[in-house]
Amino acid sequence: MKRLSTGVLAVLLAAGFGLSAVAAQTNASHGNIGTNAIAQDQGGAMAAPPANFGSPPSGQIPILYNDHHVYSKPDVLKQARVLAALIRGGTILIPLRSMFEQMGATVSYDAGSKTVTVSKAGAQVQVTVGKPEVVINGESRPLDVPPIIYQGNVLVPVRVISEGMGAYVQWVPDKQLVVVRYIPPTPPPTPAPTATPIPPPPPTPTPAPVATPYKDLYVAGDYIISPKVYNEFSPGTTGNNNNGGFSYRIHGAGEFNLFNLPWMVEADYRQYNYQATNQFVTAIGGLFSYQPVTVPFVGRDYDLDTRLGLRVLNPRVYIGIGYMWRSNNEGYPAMSSFGVGVEKLPDLDQAFSFYGSAWYYFSVRGTCSCVSNLGPGFSGPYVIGYGVLKYDLGVSYSFQGSPLFVEAGFLGDRGWAQMSAPSSFSESGPYAGLGIKF
Repeated sequence: MKRLSTGVLAVLLAAGFGLSAVAAQTNASHGNIGTNAIAQDQGGAMAAPPANFGSPPSGQIPILYNDHHVYSKPDVLKQARVLAALIRGGTILIPLRSMFEQMGATVSYDAGSKTVTVSKAGAQVQVTVGKPEVVINGESRPLDVPPIIYQGNVLVPVRVISEGMGAYVQWVPDKQLVVVRYIPPTPPPTPAPTATPIPPPPPTPTPAPVATPYKDLYVAGDYIISPKVYNEFSPGTTGNNNNGGFSYRIHGAGEFNLFNLPWMVEADYRQYNYQATNQFVTAIGGLFSYQPVTVPFVGRDYDLDTRLGLRVLNPRVYIGIGYMWRSNNEGYPAMSSFGVGVEKLPDLDQAFSFYGSAWYYFSVRGTCSCVSNLGPGFSGPYVIGYGVLKYDLGVSYSFQGSPLFVEAGFLGDRGWAQMSAPSSFSESGPYAGLGIKF
């Protein structure tokens, strides 16, 4: 058989339009291919037999549609129709309804005008029986062979499906077979829902600056107002600028952290000036009395102690150890000792605050190599010692926004005679002063 006018066309595979294996045969006794000639095999749907295209009678040609074989025997229905083709005047004619419905189109037939309308998304095809014309999407195109009615079915040239639906048709002459392939248009992808833009996270709030904990660091000087002094040279003289000189105190402290612990270090220096008035005094060791060469005279007592404390309570309460050095201008030796005490530092980050301290030095001692005026038999050396309590109680006012502060209070020393000390002593008085905080 000669090659048909449609030529060799490559055919696409239809997604979603798989067609079960069907067989179509018309024989002498059962030659009707229309919808009125239907025979169902007893077993229902059959598995596809080996390819055997047979020798179709009456010019009917099997169709291989989308790789599903349509055989000439036995007759198996597909959607109540046998799919087969005819040859007329060198043109392949195919059953319009069977083919187009397998392509997912809707087929309607107007018996009055003998017009068939095929509708599918994106395509519409119209043909009229006996009229060599096809209207595709409103555009008229000529046909070599007009559509016909064969055994109750409208058959159209394969050009109709190839041009109207985008299918491709190939004639296989050695197999006497029509191969039709069709892939429906891929619908445009459903646009992904527009994601609601995620608002950017709120800016991370700038953390509030953490204030560095305040630590005391200061130095201050105080004027000791008319201190009273009791010792072997003074029965309770009240010192002043006229007869005793200027008595004062200088002290300072600082807080710091070490080994993740809060510490403080402090120093306190005091000088008591007073007028000695006793005509006779008890000498060193209590062995004798003597009259000072010059009476009265200005006596001076000096003491300095340094302290290291560990904070035990807030705010700024420390316990610790101290070291005292002590001397005077009456010919006594320098004396020293370790001690312990408790300290409350001022809170100079506040306007008003209280402070105070009490430190006890167990045995403040020194050795005197002095010579008695009673002769060599009364000569030393003599070890002189005291147990000394050093105390302070005051209030401060800090000028906020300024490094200056003022303070006032009451302070003193109390010494208990030990060893060869001639007598106990006490020195005390009110004070006022000015300080600088750093």
